[in-house]
Amino acid sequence: MSSAGIEINGGGAKTQRQLEKEKRREQLLLTAGRLFAQRGFAAVSLDEIGAEVGVTGQAIYRHFESKQDMLGLLIGQASAHLLTIGKRFEAEHHNPVERLQALVGLQTDFALSSSDIIRIQDRDLAAVEPIKQRDIRRTQREYIAIWIRAMRQIHPEETDDQLLIRAHALFGLINSTGHSFRGLAKRKQTENFLAYLKKMLPQMAMEAIHAVPAP
Repeated sequence: MSSAGIEINGGGAKTQRQLEKEKRREQLLLTAGRLFAQRGFAAVSLDEIGAEVGVTGQAIYRHFESKQDMLGLLIGQASAHLLTIGKRFEAEHHNPVERLQALVGLQTDFALSSSDIIRIQDRDLAAVEPIKQRDIRRTQREYIAIWIRAMRQIHPEETDDQLLIRAHALFGLINSTGHSFRGLAKRKQTENFLAYLKKMLPQMAMEAIHAVPAP
């Protein structure tokens, strides 16, 4: 293998410089996500993000248009990932219960692995550049629609508004519980508690999906 480049999927070669630039970009984005989650978007400067990675704040402009651009990418990439997998599950699972089980597993994994993104979205989505914000919200609506189409087959008597409430209640259950107790699992430094969450959350969510209001 030449040090000048690495072959990738038959699509040519990337130079070592290109690979290093991609790695630095990813490091900057991950660092921004962690700092935004800890302190809030407005309280974090480009200089602070750069210092964590070993570059100046000005150097970040080689990778991103602005701090606002970084925020939009963090939330947008996460939303696009969920929608892509959600569409795949919808195509693969014709049985609505199996589809919902797959969706619940997807959301649980996301909540337990990406709690920083969830916190950033809840607190700072309004700070994203307006055009990008509209794209993100459209992506998220499409993702929610996948859940609603599946739940409509379980509860055909419910209205679209009622199914929407169900969907948001499920996201609240999974996301907030995953966020709250992910920190506890880290403090305990044990995988046992995390494994418990991965089993318990989907079971609670599926029970909530099948719940019927009392007459």
